[in-house]
Amino acid sequence: MTHPLSIGPHTVTPPVVLAPMAGITNAPFRTLCREFSEGKGLYVSEMITTRALVERNEKTMQLIRFDASETPRSIQLYGVDPATVGKAVRMIAEEDLADHIDLNFGCPVPKVTRKGGGSALPYKRNLLRAILREAVSGAGDLPVTMKMRKGIDDDHITYLDAGRIAVEEGVTAIALHGRTAAQHYGGTADWSAIARLKEHVPEIPVLGNGDIWSAQDALRMVRETGCDGVVVGRSCLGRPWLFADLVAAFEGRSDFRRPTLREVADVMVRHARLLGEWLGDESKGVIDFRKHVAWYLKGFAVGSEMRKRLAITSSLSELRAGLDELDLSQPWPAGADGPRGRTSGNNRVVLPDGWLKDPYDCAGVTEDAELDTSGG
Repeated sequence: MTHPLSIGPHTVTPPVVLAPMAGITNAPFRTLCREFSEGKGLYVSEMITTRALVERNEKTMQLIRFDASETPRSIQLYGVDPATVGKAVRMIAEEDLADHIDLNFGCPVPKVTRKGGGSALPYKRNLLRAILREAVSGAGDLPVTMKMRKGIDDDHITYLDAGRIAVEEGVTAIALHGRTAAQHYGGTADWSAIARLKEHVPEIPVLGNGDIWSAQDALRMVRETGCDGVVVGRSCLGRPWLFADLVAAFEGRSDFRRPTLREVADVMVRHARLLGEWLGDESKGVIDFRKHVAWYLKGFAVGSEMRKRLAITSSLSELRAGLDELDLSQPWPAGADGPRGRTSGNNRVVLPDGWLKDPYDCAGVTEDAELDTSGG
């Protein structure tokens, strides 16, 4: 059995965190995951850019709306400029917009790294320290955590230095994805790095992330690395009930969910309905749901024409009617538990000019480097 995870004043039992995913972990998806876990675990918002938050961008203000039942409310922030990060954190604290702030130093996508943000940023040690100092001082009583990767690539590994800086600046917990930015989501996550980080920063909780495709994987990661909890992302795409399995596993039970296609179809319709309610427009909700269709149907016997048809529906009745044409008695397919989502790897990391010349100099990083839209 694992110990409960403490994130400042918040106890997270079991120690399971939903990773922020752009366009995915909005309030409706978090609601579904929390329902399956019966409210246990921690569910983090999509990535919110600090500049957009400070400017009160309309889309960003929508993304930080939490359901009344969400507690604690967790916001993940992305920023490159310490002053802007500080302003955003103070705004969250003063206006009671969240109960926990997570900082993104793990995103590997080019539009983020080319600005020096996400997984590129920890290479600049002094910049990382300045951002963490502003965030922790601005947060008041709110706990500040961070999520990061091993480094930019195998020649520029940063996670041990970053972990030590985080402890020194008062960060409450660290999540480590056991891949470099160059790996994106390809190859195999290096769980041994999670174990090394745990040994390196025994003062605070360390959470492991990467290649947790089942509840058993989560238990194995804790056992093999000594980490204090797990962060799950792509494994719950089209499978929000994975959180029920994770709760069962950490509580020592093995009553894992194996839904029939009928049960999966019901969850699909509910997910699309929640999106419509959240966006204030049924059609917009169903259109936003389209990206989830293939994940939900993975492994089931559904013809390619029907898959295409379901992926272009624009009303709940159309979605329901299409699903009802399937053989809904199909049991959970054997091949549906493995990897899902993006798996590309070994990409060249797009960085600002001269970024790798000096790991300490942060000249040239200004508030102009901030992204102006949230959600990745």
